[in-house]
Amino acid sequence: MSDRSSGRTDLAALRTPLLVLSFVTLLTLLAWPSFVGRIQYAKTREELAAIRDAAAGAELAPVGKLFTSLARLVGPAVVNVTSTRPVLLAADEVGALWGPRSRLAAEESSGSGVIVEPDGVIVTNYHVVAQARSIDVRLADGRSFDAELVGADPATDLAVLRIDATDLPTAAWGDSDRLEVGEMVWAIGNPFGLDRTLTYGIISATGRRGVLDDPLQEFLQTDAAVNRGSSGGPLVNVHAEIVGINTAIVGADFQGIAFAIPANTAREVCRAIVERGPVERGFLGVQVDDPPEEMASGALVMQVDDRSPAAQAGIERGDVVIRFDGKPVADQRALFFLAARAPIGTEVPVDVLRDGETLRLRVRIGRRPAETPR
Repeated sequence: MSDRSSGRTDLAALRTPLLVLSFVTLLTLLAWPSFVGRIQYAKTREELAAIRDAAAGAELAPVGKLFTSLARLVGPAVVNVTSTRPVLLAADEVGALWGPRSRLAAEESSGSGVIVEPDGVIVTNYHVVAQARSIDVRLADGRSFDAELVGADPATDLAVLRIDATDLPTAAWGDSDRLEVGEMVWAIGNPFGLDRTLTYGIISATGRRGVLDDPLQEFLQTDAAVNRGSSGGPLVNVHAEIVGINTAIVGADFQGIAFAIPANTAREVCRAIVERGPVERGFLGVQVDDPPEEMASGALVMQVDDRSPAAQAGIERGDVVIRFDGKPVADQRALFFLAARAPIGTEVPVDVLRDGETLRLRVRIGRRPAETPR
């Protein structure tokens, strides 16, 4: 009897410590996530503090200074271009004796340009100076000059001006063929008359054709802000090189999409105008269309002009041109663009599909006659 009673007493004595231990364990388990979270937060806070301390040093400073450096390097080479052209206004009542008649007045067009040679050679858009009676160029230092129109190429919307000045600041040409989507670019111009405004963005796309419905025009697309008055200004890369000439937007005002003429095109046109005057382009002598639906790309030859470079090379009606001078031909616009840019007199390989077989022909590029579509 006494042994059994003693056993019950021992169990009762152990029950209380066990309950306490279980309660403490439960509290520990419940508090553990919060405790671990505090440790992780403290660790993260220390890491963030270390990153902030590193950023406060010299690591990010050059990134911020890049924008100001570009403005200082390229800004002095950007000019304001104002052209005056005659316009015919609506008929006015000028008296019962003479009756209503039209009145001739002057209209100003404002844009931008960039100095590419220290002796006063400036590149701008053709539409900025088209039909101009007079052209005024204002430099970054405040000086103004009457500009001479050296020449223009409406097909690419480019014009070359010259002012009587020397030792001018210039911007260097870059290689637009090396641009990739996503690269940082800066646009500089005079939107709404605000001199040398700098905007920032990226290259959104390359090789945009059909924007202005002209097969000779190929554009870079950017989201750098471009507005009225910025036409003719440079699009530059991180090396302060011209990679494009800003020329067009979608709509009346900037909506996040702007277009620039690639620098390689602008440089070739500028050199041709300065050295030779009129811009000459390559010529094949074919009429083409887009290929049948079953073909993903190419240019279908609809007609070959007699004694044309294409005829002499053996290109025939029904051929599908798939490569020109080693470059793939996406459609009829692409073929026209590639042929027009090819140096006159050079011989280039042209791959065509004929009766299911690929043939390689060689075409000597001719000179495109005036008013010739291809």
